Amino acid sequence: MNDSCPPPGGRYPRVLSIAGSDSGGGAGIQADLKTFSALGCYGMTAITAITAQNTVGVRAIHGIPPDMVKAQIQAVVEDIGADAVKIGMLHSPEIVKVVAWAIDHYQLTQVVLDPVMVATSGDRLIAQETVQVLVQELFPRATVVTPNLDEAALLLARDIRGVEALDQAASDLLALGARAVLLKGGHLPGDQVVDVLAQAGSARQRLQSARIASRNVHGTGCTLSSAIAAYLALGLPLPQAVEQARAYILAAIAAGAGVHTGHGHGPLNHGHAPVPLRILPTP
Repeated sequence: MNDSCPPPGGRYPRVLSIAGSDSGGGAGIQADLKTFSALGCYGMTAITAITAQNTVGVRAIHGIPPDMVKAQIQAVVEDIGADAVKIGMLHSPEIVKVVAWAIDHYQLTQVVLDPVMVATSGDRLIAQETVQVLVQELFPRATVVTPNLDEAALLLARDIRGVEALDQAASDLLALGARAVLLKGGHLPGDQVVDVLAQAGSARQRLQSARIASRNVHGTGCTLSSAIAAYLALGLPLPQAVEQARAYILAAIAAGAGVHTGHGHGPLNHGHAPVPLRILPTP
């Protein structure tokens, strides 16, 4: 008998990305799938929009009709199922409502909402009328919301200046209806990057790390939220999932810092330390 053969039965940890496509491969569903795979999870997608995009910027966005987004989610969940869900770019109120329906209808748990609004290049990726619907429909349904400072500023209608303002901003985001918020402080100046994890009824948790000098930071938000979803699918509680996801992305940034891809903000090295696709016991 070959001892290297996997045990009979079992299943893969399943993570569904509901997000837009990045033709340049550094962000969006492409980054999500690379992250899921690198962390030993089986990735699936429901594409919400197609972008013509590279390391320099976004040239065009084509939204997928809501019925087609719904059909993708139905096809995946009704057959394969999902242990966790990562939500990224949702360009219209109708798409947001489809996703909210799917969470309720299929009782999806372990939902990571990355409120994608601004690309690394500075391009706006979401219509203003969608923001309010996103907050109303998805903040209460998500396990954690992961805005960066630009996105938090749009959500709160004010700038967030300095590390000392992160705790209050996180509290204000919770007040919008979120159950937990990971507010990412990477856009603040300084040698340290400080993020704040805030959960309703719990003490704030600050996560701090040395800043890694790199131009290749395209897709960092997509990658971090996908890594959190992957670790949730693997059974980690939220605080540990966030810690492990931060460790993964910091290593991916460091591993890709010296690589030249395109003429702008290049991608991370998602595959710097891949693990085999894991097999979980069948319930």
